[in-house]
Order: sequence, then structure tokens, then C-alpha cells
Amino acid sequence: MKDRILSNLKPLQIVFVFFLTLVLGFFCYVASFSMSIALLFLVLGLYLKACKNIDTKLFLHFGLLLTLIAAASAGLLSYTSTSLLYIPVAAVVMLVMLLYNDLQLAFFMSFASSILVGLIAGNRFDLMIIYFCGSLIGAFSVRGSRTRSELLNAALFVGLIQVLALVLLDPSKEFLFIQNSGFDHLLALLFNGCISAAFVFVSLKIFENIFGVMTNFSLLELSDFNHPLLKRMILECPGTYHHSLFVSNLSEMAADSIGANALLARVGAYYHDIGKLDKPEYFTENQIFGSNKHDNLEPSMSRLVILNHVKNGMELAKKYKLNSVISDFIVQHHGTSVMHYFYQRAISEAQEGETVDEQIFRYPGPKPQTRETAIVLLADSVEGACRSLDEPTPTRIDETVRKIINNKFIDGQLDDCNLTLKDLDRISATFSRVLSAMYHSRIKYPEKSNGYKANRKKSSEENSNKS
Repeated sequence: MKDRILSNLKPLQIVFVFFLTLVLGFFCYVASFSMSIALLFLVLGLYLKACKNIDTKLFLHFGLLLTLIAAASAGLLSYTSTSLLYIPVAAVVMLVMLLYNDLQLAFFMSFASSILVGLIAGNRFDLMIIYFCGSLIGAFSVRGSRTRSELLNAALFVGLIQVLALVLLDPSKEFLFIQNSGFDHLLALLFNGCISAAFVFVSLKIFENIFGVMTNFSLLELSDFNHPLLKRMILECPGTYHHSLFVSNLSEMAADSIGANALLARVGAYYHDIGKLDKPEYFTENQIFGSNKHDNLEPSMSRLVILNHVKNGMELAKKYKLNSVISDFIVQHHGTSVMHYFYQRAISEAQEGETVDEQIFRYPGPKPQTRETAIVLLADSVEGACRSLDEPTPTRIDETVRKIINNKFIDGQLDDCNLTLKDLDRISATFSRVLSAMYHSRIKYPEKSNGYKANRKKSSEENSNKS
């Protein structure tokens, strides 16, 4: 364990962690808090770094949240007569769960914040247990939340679990029964859940902007087709818009099959090709009348036009202030892949003795860094390949899907994301199933033209006889 910690921590990070510990220790000394708080968080920080290998920025984010809880506890204890049972410890853990969607990080914050409040309150073990239980339930309750009603449910669960923890602890008579204070404590803990949920609801957007992350609530806002970029795609390049919808459906189902963030994959796929808004007529899906603009261009010029859709997409992302989590899909959805069509054209049109550098026809990258961006890369390639099949039978679709994914794997496009071979097999199966359903064969209804003519002739003869 020691070797692992030392191997994960760089010298500057070690200095930074110890500096924060000294600052925290000095603060505890000045505020007359237990000095064990500094040692506790030093050990917890080293353990978290060893297990999760988190970066310095995440340490600062957690430090800010714990500072807020410490300040709230110290303020209530020193300057008011309000009970410490009103401190919204669960709110911090719920924020971490919504912001980072990681149960291990949420467990760490539950443990750290509960102990912090208990030590500030005078080594109150009962408060530690109550807040630890309530915080964990809060994290479970908001995991994957997409609606405000789920926050209300979390408030109820947090309050009830904290009340249950108080009753099961069986504290002293001074804590429960003197002057009917026990009932007041129960109400305080119930109300604490509401305070926690309200704090999360009000501050979530603020912490998203400060920490530079996205929650499901922000992703759902971006999935609204009234967003200016999506409305422009519908009007200016409808082919790219429908292609993005197709890729988003594939990506969402594939992400769900391997336990990745399905909503993030879907929304990222919506925006991955927004750079095509600049010259939509140069992309196949928008060439309605069959005329290809690239027929009159040199392969080197076509390469520049295609490459620019990534650059233009990033410019639009900055203009419309898209989060970097979404703009990553724009720059990574091709990785460093080769533009095979124009590369082959360049080879076929090259003069005798002239060589064509493959690197020139590669996208600048970077390669996908997350599972979600890798899934969109695969879905984008697979959708285009299957759309070009003359007879998209289930067998041919499955062969094409597995060939495309295998080529991307061999080309090293999946080297920087943490997709496993088992994940790739599940993704392939999902793509094949969805594409086979979308390209399924239809029943050919028999033509009724002859019968129609016969009936028409018969009716005309009857009319002539009557006349």
C-alpha cells in the first residue's frame, strides 16, 4: 500500500498535500478545534489519492465543500443557539454524487464531513453516526437523478434515516427527554433533509460552473431541441441532424449496455457534428440531389474541408458556451483516424513515383479519453458504414459492425479510454441489434393494378348496358 501511494503521488503533490495539512492544522489551533482533524484529513487524502488517483483540482473541490460544512458548524456553535442537527451535511454528499456520479467519492465525503462536524461539535459520536447514515442515503437517493421530484424523495429519505439513527442510538436522557427536547430533535432531523435538498437545488448550478463539470440536469437542458445549435442543424443541415439522432440512439444504448453514462453519450452525439453547419453541402448526408461537391476538388482540398468541421465545431462550442465535457465529443469523435476515402483518392490520382503521406489525411485528434467519447466515435463510424450497404441484412450488418470496431481497435483509436474487450463485445452486439432493427426488411404488398383495371372495366360495361 505504501509503495502504491508513493508511486501515485508526485513530489509537488506531496508538498501540496502537506501544505494543506499545515494550513488546516493552524486553522484548527486558532479556532480551538481538535488537532486530530488535520491528521485525519492527511490520512484520508493520501488514501483517496492511492485508491482513485484523483488530481489536485479535485482535492481543492472537496476542500471547498468541507470548508463550507466546517464554517457552518462553527458558526452555529459559536454565534447562534441553533441546534447542530440543522447542519445540512447530506447536502455536501448529494452535491458530490450529482457532480461526479461516483459512489466511492460520495462515501469518502460522507465519512469525512460527518467526522468533521462531530469533532467540531466536541467529539460528538452520535452526530457522526446520524450524519454518516443520512449522507449515504442521500447519495444513493440522488444517484442518476434527472428530475426535481427525485430531490424531494432524497429529502424525505435523508430525514427519515437520520431520525431512525437517532432512535436506534438510544442516547442519554439529557439528549432526548428533558423538557420534551426529544421531539424537537426528531423534527430538526426531518427538517434537515429538506434543508439539504433545498441547498442542493439552489447551489447545484453554481458548483457546476465553479468545478467545470456537468450533471444530468444540465445535460437534459442541452438535449432540448430548442437549443439554438440544434435548431440551426434542423434548418440548415437536416441530413447531419438526422445522422446525429441516429448516432445518439446507438451511443445511448451502447453506453447503457456497459454501464457508462448513457445520457452524456446521447447529448454528446447531438453536438459532435455541429461544425458541419459551416459548409453542410460538402457532407454526404446533406447532398440531397446526388451532386457531390468533392468531385470537382483535389483530395488535398477535400481533406481541408472535412478537417475544418472539427475546428468550426470548437469555435461554435465556444461561441455558444458549451461545457468542455460536450466539446470533447467534437474534437475526439474522429480521434486520429484516417480519412480513407480521400486518402485512397489521393493515392489513385498520384503521379508515377509520387508518394502520399498517410499522416496528412489523419484527423488531429486527440483520441477518445473517456468511454462515452469512444462510444460516439464507434457509433459514428458504424452508422456511416451500414448506411452505405446495398443490402443491409442482419448478417452483413453484424460483419460490418465488428469489422469497423476491430479496425478502430487495431488503429489504436481506443488506446486512451478504459474500454475493455468485454465492453467492445457488448457494444458490437448492441450496435448490430439496433441497426438490424432499423434496417429491417418490410413486407412487399402485391400490386392491385390489374384487379383495379378489371373492376373498372367491368363497372364501365355494366353502366353501358344500363344506358
